[in-house]
Amino acid sequence: MYQIVASDLDGTLLTSEHQITTYTKQILTQLHQQGKSFIFATGRHHVDVAAMRKQVGIPAFMITSNGARVHDSENTLIFQQNIAADTIQSIMKILAADKALQANLYQNDDWLVSREDFYDTSNEAHFSYKVFDINNPPVEGVAKIFIKHEQKDHDKLALLETQLNAKFADKVHITFSSPNCLEIMDKGVSKGHALQAIAKMKGYELKDCIAFGDGMNDFEMLSMAGKGLIMETAHHKVKEALPNLEVIGRSDDEAVANYLAKNLLIQQ
Repeated sequence: MYQIVASDLDGTLLTSEHQITTYTKQILTQLHQQGKSFIFATGRHHVDVAAMRKQVGIPAFMITSNGARVHDSENTLIFQQNIAADTIQSIMKILAADKALQANLYQNDDWLVSREDFYDTSNEAHFSYKVFDINNPPVEGVAKIFIKHEQKDHDKLALLETQLNAKFADKVHITFSSPNCLEIMDKGVSKGHALQAIAKMKGYELKDCIAFGDGMNDFEMLSMAGKGLIMETAHHKVKEALPNLEVIGRSDDEAVANYLAKNLLIQQ
């Protein structure tokens, strides 16, 4: 029986409207009451996720920025790994040359964007962005860089991924959280390695963990956990990379909550 449940948020636990349903909250509460540990495991910023955790109302660890930050249930930062300053400067020079790109930084408690006139800078009301100068970027305390294309062109972002890997593969971990969002963390950072560290802290191993996800940034977590489950709406690259994992339903159909209710909850 699995003791730790880790779930991605967007496209997985959240609906397409980026909400956690009442039913999902009820199932997570019951899991907590039955002694299971739940972990939010996401590319989102920890400030954003902390507000979401408050809505759910259970104590839970948070893996954020794809593993570059880990907070415990009391919101204490227990792990952080930042991108090197010189690497940030070099990457920003490349991104600044393409006017179709928007660079985003998660720096400490802030979300910074290089372009305000973009299609998708709005977020939940509790967490808003600030604008930074891409030609003079902040370089300290940066957990994650993520990049979007104004035409939502996955192929161009995939080409950029190849170009950046050719230059920085020994310094950073580059992955997609969604087809339209290319993400960069320090080398060795992943949700899977963060999950492994939390499990060890709690006296468990990865075999005691079950994980849900839909993006390539979930690859390590899904492949390292005792059981990994992929959402039906996951990008084909995720399914192709993890062909042996079970595919469940859609986030709008509360597939994670339904799976947990059927397979993990002890029926009273």
